[in-house]
Amino acid sequence: MIEKLAGIKNRFAELNNELSKPETVSDQERYKRLMKERADMEPIIAEYDNYASLASQVNDNKELLENESDEDFRQMLHEDIASLNEQLKESEEKLKVLLLPKDPNDEKNVILEIRAGVGGDEAALFAGDLLRMYLRYAERRRYKTEIMSSTDIGIGGFKEVIVSVSGKGAYSRLKYESGTHRVQRVPETESSGRIHTSAATVAVLPEAEDVEVEINPNDLRIDVYRSTGNGGQSVNTTDSAVRITHLPSGLVVSCQDEKSQLKNKDKAMKILRSRLLEIEMRKQHESIASSRRSQIGSGDRSERIRTYNFPQGRVTDHRINLTTHRLSEILDGDLDELIDTLITSDRAQMLEAAE
Repeated sequence: MIEKLAGIKNRFAELNNELSKPETVSDQERYKRLMKERADMEPIIAEYDNYASLASQVNDNKELLENESDEDFRQMLHEDIASLNEQLKESEEKLKVLLLPKDPNDEKNVILEIRAGVGGDEAALFAGDLLRMYLRYAERRRYKTEIMSSTDIGIGGFKEVIVSVSGKGAYSRLKYESGTHRVQRVPETESSGRIHTSAATVAVLPEAEDVEVEINPNDLRIDVYRSTGNGGQSVNTTDSAVRITHLPSGLVVSCQDEKSQLKNKDKAMKILRSRLLEIEMRKQHESIASSRRSQIGSGDRSERIRTYNFPQGRVTDHRINLTTHRLSEILDGDLDELIDTLITSDRAQMLEAAE
């Protein structure tokens, strides 16, 4: 670890030198790239300096101890060394976490897709509950949200809804929500009071930039048609809805929420890029880490990750065996306890794999 830290410190010095050169400052793209690299290193350098300072103090105290005969002073040095060693251990653990490989998508915006699963209208209503939960969570963290596409059932539920979530670190937190969410409750239409189990799937995709996913226009079939369902005066009067088919992969994306055909096409392309990026990421993950299965799951949207039990007011996250009786708070967007615990578990698993 010390050897790796020394290499990072050398690179940090190189970056400072490069950033001080006029030719680097004048090249805006290179300057931004180097500044980002430097900013990513700063927390590691700060903690490494703290670690080195603590280690130096321990050595100084040990040298004093060898030449000290006064028992009271020796006792004080022993206590000081013990305290410094504790701080040194804490600093070492922090450095291990800081040195873990970072997900390159963590700072990206998110395309969040929610789909009703088994359970008919009750599943669609639950998909609506999940949508409100994530919109409230985004509001708490000051993320910006926009409905990209939706298919509602008219009673507050959704067969499918796709949302754009924009904000610093949005993907780093929401990525743990991918998977199957299960609900257990008595539907309003159930006269006998029998508990029903329904499900909805959530997919969290990092928003792809144009440069990350190259799409050949010849690989696309674009169809336009008239919007259906609730809407403004343009519904059923203009061909504003857009359906894009990516022929090589078979992916199909439709958007009809906007009155403008151009806006619907832009939204559909954004969703398509993110889905293609997810496919590419999945291929890379399978080839690089096929033998490693994270404690918090593979992130596959078919995997059951959480159960929301209404009669007991209970939420259970099955990946980390965490149960909390804060159902109403969680559905109101108070997800930080769950997500923070998932992040901690993920880091612990990565640290174990790195040893």
